[in-house]
Amino acid sequence: MTEEPESRIVASVAPRPRKRDVNGWVILDKPVGMTSTHAVAVVKRLFRARKAGHAGTLDPLASGVLPIALGEATKTVPYVMDGRKAYAFTVKWGEETNTDDGEGHVTASSPARPGDDEIVALLPRFTGSILQVPPKFSAIKIDGERAYDRARDGEDVELQPRVVTIDELRLVRTTEDHALFEAECGKGTYVRAIARDLGRDLGCYGHVAALRRTMVGPFGLEHAVTLQQLEEAAAAAADGLPDAALQPVASALRELPAIAVNRSDAARLARGQSVLLRGHDIPPAGETVAVFCTGRLVALADVEAGELHPRRIFNPGQGR
Repeated sequence: MTEEPESRIVASVAPRPRKRDVNGWVILDKPVGMTSTHAVAVVKRLFRARKAGHAGTLDPLASGVLPIALGEATKTVPYVMDGRKAYAFTVKWGEETNTDDGEGHVTASSPARPGDDEIVALLPRFTGSILQVPPKFSAIKIDGERAYDRARDGEDVELQPRVVTIDELRLVRTTEDHALFEAECGKGTYVRAIARDLGRDLGCYGHVAALRRTMVGPFGLEHAVTLQQLEEAAAAAADGLPDAALQPVASALRELPAIAVNRSDAARLARGQSVLLRGHDIPPAGETVAVFCTGRLVALADVEAGELHPRRIFNPGQGR
């Protein structure tokens, strides 16, 4: 008796969507509960982009402006990260937590509640250049390890105070247990540390109950789109989201001086060669400038001894 041959099931595997060169910025209004890394992965998939990164981590419990760079825009990430940042945040009085937000466990508590006048009188102490101890649950590295990894392992993390700049800290309104603030600050400032230190100095303890970032460098909420808006647009697109959904690469460089060069000088810069600056409005030595040719971003260059020395080159047709 002969055996029937075994049936074979051949699974059909759908081809992966082809990735493409996409260049520009997506200013995402990140929702609460999503990590910045996951947000970048989702945006990269929706655009079918080859390359992506973000300009400044936003905690999962925070919402708001998360600038995501695609393609050539990744070359401009440092200039966005170094920009000013603005936040709206709510402090809950009466409890300090080990994470300085609502995710951690309570480490100190108090029945005291501050009055508006007490809060306002304290704010000047938190503006200007101040010393700030970062939260133990932060991405700062200690001997190559993230502080939050050590803290999660139960280690008593000791972080050194750092100088940060807080340009503005304003009380918006209060309730019995909460206070809403708005802040504008420089790179490296932790809003959770502001809440923690306010609570300690007021003698009532406190932690961040809600946090929304409203600005990063040149990008604000007025530039932002939601994931839902992107997903709906992607569903209607045949080959990934169109470039019209992006902010131009050069939009990240609005705070840099801009210089226009002719085609010959643009070609020299593209080959890594320096070019002589002409005209009367020459930026001072040591400046970094954005260089354009016929409206297209060509390079980032340093001004040295009356010449432009290329720092980063942008591919032709991709550096809007």
